[in-house]
Amino acid sequence: MNPTTLTTTSPATTAPKTSNTQESPMDAVVLERQHEIQVRPVPGLRPVGPGEVRIGVHTVGICGSDVHYFTHGRIGPYVVEAPMVLGHEASGTVLEVGEGVEHLAVGDRVCMEPGIPNPRSRAARLGMYNVDPDVQFWATPPVDGCLQPEIIHPADFTYKLPEQLSLEEGALVEPFAVAVHAVTKAGLAPGDVVVVVGAGTIGVLTAIAAAASGASRVYISDVAPEKFAKIEAYPTIHAVDVSRQDLGEVVREATDGWGADVVFEASGSPHAFGNLWEIPAPGGTVVLIGIPVDPVPLDVAAAQARELRIETVFRYANSYQRAIELAASPAVDLGALISATYSFEEAVAAFERGAEGRPTDTKIQIRVAGA
Repeated sequence: MNPTTLTTTSPATTAPKTSNTQESPMDAVVLERQHEIQVRPVPGLRPVGPGEVRIGVHTVGICGSDVHYFTHGRIGPYVVEAPMVLGHEASGTVLEVGEGVEHLAVGDRVCMEPGIPNPRSRAARLGMYNVDPDVQFWATPPVDGCLQPEIIHPADFTYKLPEQLSLEEGALVEPFAVAVHAVTKAGLAPGDVVVVVGAGTIGVLTAIAAAASGASRVYISDVAPEKFAKIEAYPTIHAVDVSRQDLGEVVREATDGWGADVVFEASGSPHAFGNLWEIPAPGGTVVLIGIPVDPVPLDVAAAQARELRIETVFRYANSYQRAIELAASPAVDLGALISATYSFEEAVAAFERGAEGRPTDTKIQIRVAGA
């Protein structure tokens, strides 16, 4: 792999595609190509249409997908073939309201669900708009993201933040929605024993969501114990360093040999699937959140012998408001997961740090200028 190159030099000659431009250009964080990011002008916004709002972006979190596009240039079938504005975990303030929008007003603090489906698609009508083949998701090629001072977004996918949540916490609602969606699909019941494999951002958020949803005990595992620091404040979440302990043995000992009611696979590592089917209890549920780069083995016989239920997760659907309500409760502290905040002018350094993959980092955020 070639050395990573990040620049904040003068504007490039090719800008991301925008239509009906009305306003002056503004700076954005643009992935030009694999290994190269620039902070440079892009075309200004078009007028706000009916059912839309214009938002001053306040905070944007750096997601693993942003870093992966930067370092690898692709995620599965999504390939960076043209310059693309990065960022999809965002909060901000409403600056302008379009015709027909009644639940939002200028000055409202909001967070934005970044996937816009085709409302007439079969998937959307079934309530599964996250798997709509035509969904337009921020910072997924060829769709631009939100790392710029202002954006226009559908009001239906813009959510007012309660006063208990800061704008920084509001930008964490997006990854938290993944966790809430996973817990919902698991059908988690009060008193369940839960295992989360992988203590990255999504794994930690899933453990927190499970604990806040009534799990009596949550075991979260990883090979890097430094990742466990952010869950020390949650008494029902127990860390398992799998470089020193066998996760299956820990769970069997804790449950008198029965196993966990729900197991969330949140690492996406092929190594996690070796003994994954030994961890849940008979009749238990396995929820696959992490996305492996390549196909992984599935021991069908082991799953059948225990009549395990297997659920899969792709982003989220109908989970944003639920995630906001849970994040605002005393049981959750999203702010504690923020490892570092960079200014918009320091966006390059923020991505540089994200590419390092420090095990002590849970969430790096960028404070966008002009919000």
